[in-house]
Amino acid sequence: MGAADTPERTGWADLLAGGRLPQFALICLGVWLNAADALVTATIMPSVGADLGGYAYFSWATAGFLVGAILAGASSGRLSELFGLRAATALAGLVMVGGCVMSALAPDVGLFLLGRLVQGLGSGWISGFAMVAIALLFPERHLARVFAAVTFIWGIATVLGPLFGGIVVEQGHWRDVFWLFAAQSVVFALAALVLLAKAGGAGGGPGVPWAQLGVLALGVSAIAVADLVPGAWSAGMVLLGLLVLALVVRIDPRARVRLLPHRAGDLTTVVGSGYFAMFAMTAASMGFAIYGPPILQQLRGFSPLWAGYAIGAESLAWTVAAMAVAGATGLWDARWIRFGAVLLVASLVVLPLTLADGHLAWVLAGGAMMGAAFGFSWAFMSRRVLAALSDEDRAIGSSAIMAVRQTGAAAGAAISGVAANLAGFSGGLTDASARATSVWVFVAVIPLALAGAWAAFRLTGGAETASLP
Repeated sequence: MGAADTPERTGWADLLAGGRLPQFALICLGVWLNAADALVTATIMPSVGADLGGYAYFSWATAGFLVGAILAGASSGRLSELFGLRAATALAGLVMVGGCVMSALAPDVGLFLLGRLVQGLGSGWISGFAMVAIALLFPERHLARVFAAVTFIWGIATVLGPLFGGIVVEQGHWRDVFWLFAAQSVVFALAALVLLAKAGGAGGGPGVPWAQLGVLALGVSAIAVADLVPGAWSAGMVLLGLLVLALVVRIDPRARVRLLPHRAGDLTTVVGSGYFAMFAMTAASMGFAIYGPPILQQLRGFSPLWAGYAIGAESLAWTVAAMAVAGATGLWDARWIRFGAVLLVASLVVLPLTLADGHLAWVLAGGAMMGAAFGFSWAFMSRRVLAALSDEDRAIGSSAIMAVRQTGAAAGAAISGVAANLAGFSGGLTDASARATSVWVFVAVIPLALAGAWAAFRLTGGAETASLP
C-alpha cells in the first residue's frame, strides 16, 4: 500500500469529503428508487387485481418493468455521452415520474401495465446513470466502498420495498404507492440538476446503438414471457431468449455504434469474464427468493410474513458481508471474489437438501450463504471491471454492470420457472410439487453457478486487464 492509498485516503471520511457527500446521497436515492419500485408490486398486485380486474396479468407487471429497466440500463452509457450526465439523469427522474403517475391514475389494467413499462425505463436509466456517476465522480480507491453502499441500499430495499407497499395499502390505497414514488422521483430529478452540474456536459457521442437494443429487446422479451408459455415450450422460449442475447454480444463489435465495451464478449479479458460472472451468478441465485416463500408456506405452515423474513436471510447476509469487506485491498479483493463464487455453489447444494424437510437453521444458513456470496464478491468484481475499462468505454462499461445484473435476474427467474413448472408447480401447489420444486429450482442452475465461478476465478487470475482491442 503506497502513500497515496493510506487507510485515511481509502476510508469513509475521505470518500465523503471534497463535496462528494451530496453526490453519494443522490446515487443512493437512485439505487433505492430502482430497487424498491422493482419489488413493490409483490404486495400491491392483489389490490391492483381486485380494483382493475387484472389477475391474469400479474406477471406482466413485473415482466414489463424488467424489459424497460434492462433496455434503459443498457442504453444509459451512450445517452449520458449524448446528453451529458446531468441532463440525462434529471430526465430519467422525470420519466420515472411519468410512469408512476400513469399507474396511479390508471382506470384499467392496460394503462397500469404501460405505466409499469415506463417506470422500468425511468428506473433503468436512473440506475444506469448512477453507475456512470460512480465511475466518473469517485476515485478508484473508493469504488469498493461505494459499491458496498449500493449493495446495502439494495439489501434494505429487498426488505423494505414490499413492506413499504404493504403498509401504504393497509393505511390507504395502492395508488398512493405510486404517488409517493413519483414525489421521490421529482426530488431526485431536481437534485440531479444541482448536484451533477460539474459532471460534464453533452459531448454528442457516437449515437445510440439501435440495432443492438432492438435485438436485446427481443431476447429479454422472450425470456420475460417464458412462464406464460405452456409446458416444455417455456424451456424453448428461455433458450431462444438466451441465444438472442448471445447474438447481441456477437454483432456489437461490428456495429458503427457499440452498446458494450471492447471485447465485452471475450472471456479472456477482465471485462468479458467479469460481465459473464455477474450474469451467471445472478441467474443462479433467483430461485430461492421466488420459490422459497410458497414452499415454506406449503410444507412448514409459515405465514407469508414469516416466509418473507426467512427469505430475508439472503439480503441481510448480502448487506452485512458487503459492509464487512468494503475496506479490503491488495490480494484480499481477489480472495473475496473467489470465496463468494465458491459460497454460491455451496448454497445451491445446501438448499435443495434442506428446504423441504431439513432443520430451519440449515435453510437460513443456505440463504445466508447465497447472500454473502454476493456481498463478499460483487463490489470487487465491479471495481475490477471499471478499472479495466478504457476512457472511451468508461460510460458504457459502467452502465452495463446494472444491465448485466438485471438481465441475469430475468434469465435466472425464467430458468427457475421452467424447472419449477416441469416439477409440477404449475399444476398447483401441493406437498409433492413443493418438494420436487424445492430440489429442481436449485439443481437446474448449478451449471450456471459453476460457470460463474469459473469466470470469477478467471477474472482474478489470467484474464487480460485491458478492454482495448
